[in-house]
Amino acid sequence: MESLRFTLEHSEIPTHWYNVVADLPNPPLPPLGPDCKPVSPEQMGMIFPMAILEQEMSTARWIQIPDAVREVYRLWRPSPLIRARRLEEVLGTPARIYYKHEGVSPAGSHKPNTAVPQAYYNQQAGIKRITTETGAGQWGCSMAFAGQMFGLEVRVYMVSISYQQKPFRRSMMQTWGAEVFASPSKMTQTGRDLLEKDPDNPGSLGIAISEAVEEAASRADTSYTLGSVLNHVALHQTIIGQEAKRQFEKAGDWPDVIFAPCGGGSSFAGVAFPFVADNAAGGRNGKPTRLVAVEPSSCPTLTKGVYAYDFGDASGFTPLMKMYTLGHDFMPPGIHAGGLRYHGDSPLVSQLYHEGLIEAVAVSQLATFEAGVIFARAEGIIPAPESNHAIRAAIDEALRCKQSGEAKVIFFNLTGHGHFDMAAYDRYFAGELEDFEYPAAAIHASLEHLPTVA
Repeated sequence: MESLRFTLEHSEIPTHWYNVVADLPNPPLPPLGPDCKPVSPEQMGMIFPMAILEQEMSTARWIQIPDAVREVYRLWRPSPLIRARRLEEVLGTPARIYYKHEGVSPAGSHKPNTAVPQAYYNQQAGIKRITTETGAGQWGCSMAFAGQMFGLEVRVYMVSISYQQKPFRRSMMQTWGAEVFASPSKMTQTGRDLLEKDPDNPGSLGIAISEAVEEAASRADTSYTLGSVLNHVALHQTIIGQEAKRQFEKAGDWPDVIFAPCGGGSSFAGVAFPFVADNAAGGRNGKPTRLVAVEPSSCPTLTKGVYAYDFGDASGFTPLMKMYTLGHDFMPPGIHAGGLRYHGDSPLVSQLYHEGLIEAVAVSQLATFEAGVIFARAEGIIPAPESNHAIRAAIDEALRCKQSGEAKVIFFNLTGHGHFDMAAYDRYFAGELEDFEYPAAAIHASLEHLPTVA
């Protein structure tokens, strides 16, 4: 039987990150301040080191990865590309299915790909402390790990519903030396105000971002780090797609379609952006690769949101960004894919979607857990709830191939393992999970509060 696992040597870890901005048909629109004018580097410098800001605003196609970052990457990279032969057999599909296994990182997800360089650049700038937010906990764990690698104190504001649902992710963060607080918290004015209105507030990524940014902006020794959405985060994650391209060449194959879960957009950007350049040149052998972002139907940012300027957080501390959004005060339900409960999306992902260069689909919670169980029983890996979204879309595509007889190559990003999400699987097996289709009226009400941009 042909190899099912395609690996690279440590020496083949990419030396540069790929910046999709260089290959966009139109330049990105700038982030705006309260006066609706482009935000200056000095304003952003209150919470980010200059090296990060340079990457955020860069138009260069390639940006070199520091040796110190590549050395930490060597702890788990390159991650394997695996052909899901057993899943193909279970589905009875002529399609060839591959996945990139990002769950092999110390934190168990793709998030350290950007946490490590962010920690490095902050340490180089003389920063001592980091504040950040986390939804399901993958990003908080990754930042705690990266902070330990570079001697930084880390404080994490974890969305309250996930803080309750995923206690062992809290334990992981604490093991790596981080402080963790349920958000909204009493540590910030933002949190205190929200708890006064609703002591049982389940929290959201937008709220947690507000708390982390509020604290970082108040202390000179503290910077803020973000695990998704921004350009530099998407840049760092492109190591995934770059490795995958080399691995597909080793496999003698090439994807017809790529699926990745999409909340803020980092995992989708990481696997898909390196293929955008190929598509811009006509695709491999003259055939572009379809690039599909998969989001929850309960938080349908791309598929039901609007393309507009909005705040990245709930309180309006961040600059205004042009993105697909459900409104910065949108409160998603407490689904178990906590990393996908974000009201907005990466400006770069949003622009590509708006210009028709990528696709998006929304899938329901029960269908994603069904797909995760099918995958686990076939391939042996228990996936994170976020990853189950991409798996659901990949399985649906494979079943369409079964009906049509088309032997497509399907590739998805397995963003992390689900070892700390078993309570969610317990609820699925007990029949306690439910689907939630967010009402159009509620989305409309949230969108009425979008800021006015002249």
